[in-house]
Amino acid sequence: MQIEHLGIINDRDRATGGPGSGKGTQCIKIVETFGFRHLSAGDLLRREIASNSADGAMILNTIKEGKIVPSEVTVKLIQKEMELSENHKFLIDGFPRTEENRIAFEQIIGVEPNVVLFFDCPEEEMVKRVLNRNQGRVDDNLETIRKRLKVFEALNLPVINYYSQRGKLYKINAIGTVDEIFEQVHPVFRAFEQVVG
Repeated sequence: MQIEHLGIINDRDRATGGPGSGKGTQCIKIVETFGFRHLSAGDLLRREIASNSADGAMILNTIKEGKIVPSEVTVKLIQKEMELSENHKFLIDGFPRTEENRIAFEQIIGVEPNVVLFFDCPEEEMVKRVLNRNQGRVDDNLETIRKRLKVFEALNLPVINYYSQRGKLYKINAIGTVDEIFEQVHPVFRAFEQVVG
């Protein structure tokens, strides 16, 4: 498997963090502008749940509890999609969320991301966005959202610090219109393409 560019999108609030910061919306704009293949860890997990497999049942129970799915399960789903793609530029949305995720990803896939975007959004705004998106997801309720934010806060900071120390982290203010936020995202990918292109 050849990987030309790899970007990772993550999100968090200064104090807590996570779901509903607008990363999925920005991924669509990045794909349209820069030609990446978008892989959403959450979408891949939900698709596995819908397949009614044994892994799907385990994933569903884990998500309902507001916990993180085992790293190997998520990485293998991502790897399968990468291997099936004819594109060599990947944008991975919502993964890694823990240091264990990061290590498993880099060991199994064999690469580090070139760019990591970090969407910074206040907790109240994330809760409001998740509740308003009304996608019918099993984890889009107030109790589960609060659990997800606590889990995110506890586990994501080491990943953010790791990529920051390696000079790969770009913090994006996730408050504003979609276009205002993309004005911050665009130069990161434009500069990166010029360096490696």
